[in-house]
Amino acid sequence: MRYGFIGCGNMGGAVARAVCRGAGAGQVVLANRTAAKAEALAGELGCTAAGNEEAADCDFVFLGVKPQMMAGVLAELAPRLAARTDPFVLVSMAAGLSMQRLRQMAGGEYPIIRMMPNTPVAVGAGMIQYCSLGVPADRLETWRQAMAPAGRLDEVAEGQMDAASCVSGCGPAWAYQFIEALADGGVAAGLPRAKAQEYAAQMLLGSARMVLESGRHPGELKDAVCSPGGSTIQGVRVLEERAFRGAVTDAVLAAYEKTVEMGKG
Repeated sequence: MRYGFIGCGNMGGAVARAVCRGAGAGQVVLANRTAAKAEALAGELGCTAAGNEEAADCDFVFLGVKPQMMAGVLAELAPRLAARTDPFVLVSMAAGLSMQRLRQMAGGEYPIIRMMPNTPVAVGAGMIQYCSLGVPADRLETWRQAMAPAGRLDEVAEGQMDAASCVSGCGPAWAYQFIEALADGGVAAGLPRAKAQEYAAQMLLGSARMVLESGRHPGELKDAVCSPGGSTIQGVRVLEERAFRGAVTDAVLAAYEKTVEMGKG
């Protein structure tokens, strides 16, 4: 199987990096609007750089372009896709665009996988939700195996994709803000910047593993850290006073509303 990537930006490049590990770099073709970008990444990963048409000839065609650019890209590829007689699967990473809409843009009832990865796929710690339309079970399993080095995969109903993308797709940006803020607090308390950042990042990594591996509710795990009359509960009190949880919830909902809006455009 060959895996073609049209678009090698932050997300497309991160997914391509994972697929090179899962399927082998020799099976991956990279294309990008700025050819030098695809060539540089291909040189790093040991795969092939080519044009959009060559990438569109692969068994899996990953569409790593922005939602607002998708119609134009697929309009250009439509004749090439229509001329194909061999089976292939389109793989979309665009937020807000349904599989039926992607088919309309591509001009055919093609098998489609819609996936929502996040940038940690680049280090094998991503969260990828996906759904599919018209994809044979064996092809879907082949895709899953190629994507396995990217991180966790979870199949969801398409109606949940937008919400899922706003938790795990947008979430890293807010997690980085939290790590930065924690490090700022450490620096304010007297820690060197590099150490404060390391401690904050490792703490978040370990806390996430506790949630995933223990199966315990985050509130229960939080309570276990808060000793009566201790330091931690005072910090929790301040965050509650500043509406920390409400602000995070509102951030997810704001991202969701924007995602839905992009899907209508």
